[in-house]
Amino acid sequence: MPPDNDDQFESFEDDDDIVDSLDDDDEAIDSDEQSDESQEDDDGLQRHHRFVVSRSNLMRLDAYLQQRLKGVSRSRVKKLIDAGMVIYNGKVKPKPSATMRENDVIEVELPGQAVKTIEPEPIPIEILHEEDGFLVLNKQAGIIVHPARNHTSGTLINGLAYRFKQQVEAEGKTFKAHQTRGFKKKQRLSKEELGKVAGLSDVGAAEFRPGIIHRLDKYTTGVLVVGKNEETHWGIAKQFEQRKTLKAYLALVHGNFDCEGEVIEQHIARHPTINEAFCVREDHLSKHAVSIYRVREQYEGYSLVEVELRTGRTHQIRVHLSHIGHPIVGDIVYGGEPIGESEITNPPIAAGSRKFLNYARPKAEGQAMEAKALEREDLIITHPALHAALLGFTNPNTKEFMRFTAPLHEPMRTLVHKLREHKREDAIVAKKGTWIDLEQAVPF
Repeated sequence: MPPDNDDQFESFEDDDDIVDSLDDDDEAIDSDEQSDESQEDDDGLQRHHRFVVSRSNLMRLDAYLQQRLKGVSRSRVKKLIDAGMVIYNGKVKPKPSATMRENDVIEVELPGQAVKTIEPEPIPIEILHEEDGFLVLNKQAGIIVHPARNHTSGTLINGLAYRFKQQVEAEGKTFKAHQTRGFKKKQRLSKEELGKVAGLSDVGAAEFRPGIIHRLDKYTTGVLVVGKNEETHWGIAKQFEQRKTLKAYLALVHGNFDCEGEVIEQHIARHPTINEAFCVREDHLSKHAVSIYRVREQYEGYSLVEVELRTGRTHQIRVHLSHIGHPIVGDIVYGGEPIGESEITNPPIAAGSRKFLNYARPKAEGQAMEAKALEREDLIITHPALHAALLGFTNPNTKEFMRFTAPLHEPMRTLVHKLREHKREDAIVAKKGTWIDLEQAVPF
């Protein structure tokens, strides 16, 4: 499935119905009494709400959230609190009876609507490796990994369902319709049964993400491993949890470097003013994040860097690189610029090129920039030039450590080749400590 050029930035999207249900609820609580920041995560799984109380009202926490979250009952609010989905002044699982006071901060992760079906769809999938317990693929840009509230079709899982359906039918067997088609009349199937896909691990089926061990953002391309049976799924997933995997990315960034690389160890949390973004900050809401970047190639005004992840926070690479003044090319959210033919020889000064700025574009400005860029005939890329090039883990069945390299997808591949015509041969690059074989990752 090719990228959808009408929707390049998932983080700039809103679900208008949910936004309206919060903003229009003025009868319950005066709209001047608190601020409300809402956001849908990139994978569409949940919606984040953040409320700041500007004056004391002595209302209970559960009653307050019932009024602010339209359509959510008080009993459901209590379930959200018990599930750890509500953070009150930095405290997880607060008492429902807590009293609202001035400057209180409440954060809520509200689950999205349940997915009802997983339909097989003929979506092209590039398989790098496959065996009985798992498969490794090279994800393209513009596709999310599994069905979620705003994306009930056109996902990687829909494409895998179609692939396994063809395999089963090629063997002369019958593909079980309920495993991908969801609820049917006169069937009494559990939610887990509804989310199953023949050929994939049943782990995660109840959440309609069977076989999914880890995820990549919608516009991040590259290597992804998917479990085909439960034992192998858990064997690989445990390595992700214990950080025993090897993950390295290639990012094309604005600007040049005077060093071979460095460790970026900066906490990350949601941006205080831009709902769709994250930023570097240290407080009780932030999470520890570590990225190691190494400069692989330098061009006139641009650089190709390898980034090794030691943690896996939302937007981690994008935030860290922007924080040091080298935003990713095409990453409009974090100060990167769309690139066309004219920018190859005339590199722009990226909005996020100032160090430690924590730059993030407002939604309206980002949408306007994207729309203008899409009108250009010479446009090459207008989404983040970020690629998960390498993944390594131990095969749970053979105990062999395996490494998989995913070649760049278009248009990032073309952009790198064009920039190589302006390569700075005398520039500093990392001579040791790198993981990615550029001949495999950037084929000619």
